[in-house]
Amino acid sequence: MSTSPGLLRSLATVSSMTLLSRILGFVRDFVIARSFGAGVMTDAFFVAFRLPNLLRRLFAEGAFSQAFVPLLAEYRNRRGETETKLLVDRTATALFVTVLVVAMLGIVGAPLLIYISAPGFSADADKFALTVELTRITFPYILFMALVALAAGILNTWSRFALPAFTPVLLNVSLIGMALFAAPWFDPPVLALAWAVFLGGILQLTLQVPALKRIGMLPRFDWAPKDPGVRRLLTLMAPAAFGVSVTQVSLLINTIFASFLPSGSVSWLYYADRLMEFPAGLLGAALGTILLPSLSRSHASAQSEEFSGLLDWGLRLTLLLTLPAALALAMLAVPLLATLFMHGAFTGDDVLQTRSALVAYSIGLAGLILVKVLAPGFYARQDIRTPVKFALITLVATQAMNLAFIGPLRHAGLALSIGLASCLNAALLFRGLRRSGTYRPEAGWRSFGAKLLVALAVLATVLWLAMGSEAAWLTMSLGGRLTRLTLTVLAGIVAYFATLWLLVIRPEHFRRRSTPEATPR
Repeated sequence: MSTSPGLLRSLATVSSMTLLSRILGFVRDFVIARSFGAGVMTDAFFVAFRLPNLLRRLFAEGAFSQAFVPLLAEYRNRRGETETKLLVDRTATALFVTVLVVAMLGIVGAPLLIYISAPGFSADADKFALTVELTRITFPYILFMALVALAAGILNTWSRFALPAFTPVLLNVSLIGMALFAAPWFDPPVLALAWAVFLGGILQLTLQVPALKRIGMLPRFDWAPKDPGVRRLLTLMAPAAFGVSVTQVSLLINTIFASFLPSGSVSWLYYADRLMEFPAGLLGAALGTILLPSLSRSHASAQSEEFSGLLDWGLRLTLLLTLPAALALAMLAVPLLATLFMHGAFTGDDVLQTRSALVAYSIGLAGLILVKVLAPGFYARQDIRTPVKFALITLVATQAMNLAFIGPLRHAGLALSIGLASCLNAALLFRGLRRSGTYRPEAGWRSFGAKLLVALAVLATVLWLAMGSEAAWLTMSLGGRLTRLTLTVLAGIVAYFATLWLLVIRPEHFRRRSTPEATPR
């Protein structure tokens, strides 16, 4: 691999911004858990927010980004600035009009959406009515975030990674501020969280404008739905909307199952999912963000060796960082949940119920992040059909596992089905890339895998010794939990990376340059 640290530096930039967002996300969840606990109000809010959040990933960050970035890279590399700007203008206009219509339909049809997404809520008229009201307030969020995703795709293609990665911080700031200071002014107080989502969307969109102006790509209204570039984008985006959002669709279906379980089940799954999303976002989203533009440029320039090498780099780095994170989440589930959330209305029983979901989720963490690395290998080549086929298989398998696991494992069974399905999806994507010859593993994988297993064994031993009894974490003071958790995590990090160092796996082995086109023109 090259010794130039371009991609590693970009990964560090995106990950650091994502880390800030995730830390504030935990502060947000701490504040929500302390103020509202895990009950009717939080169940209603999480269901209401999940609907626009799902559509955000379907329309914006997921399908749109996967289809738009490769197309934009092709225009920039082959067609010049004038045609590229025209594509941006017409794409932005089509996206705005389409998502505006969807947002309006969602506001009008909120009762039907809740009947479909959380049918168990219909048994409680007050809970159902509250969820509908919250949904109507949060639904415009998808419009703001669709435009934010457009801006992020442009900035990432110009190798401006920091600002798009920082943007989600503003949603967390909005939720924290509204929960702490505005909730008493609303009746019921949980309405403050819905308005915080609305405000967060506006703030995130506003932040993009100066950056787009600086590179001369601030969109102008240009309604041309028959433009060849727009039509190509729609052709790519339609199947991609399904292919890149299998996990989100599965989570939505899981909400339907969970709505029939005891009160609090939706919230337990939410808090477990939030912890799982910390490493998923820190590494998976960051890797996907920097790999897709680089892979797209490699494909546009017909650099097949570079393309394969980028995938190999992403896979090794993913396993190196994801497997210890999954192990730590499973082993430290109670310490983490007790320290972060067991305050105010969030009880010890909530900790134990959430723990079972978190352990189940952790089984599939590696698969979930590997999908973020492998799927761009298809989308960068504008191959949408293959990932969609694998996504269909994965979705069917998820629901079969839901039916099998929900009886004996209840809400934890729903989490387990998501985890195992992510592993299945990653395996299918990997096999597809190997069979097509797109990815050819570089030398040294057996040695790398053996060394990784040794380091994971050392990590497990250190965490087990440092953690002690799980029951003790439920009775410790907050200060005691914070101190012990910090020391346990630090001990695990030192033990893991010291073992890798002794086994001659060093940071310089993962430095890789960006493709030449990554330098902005």
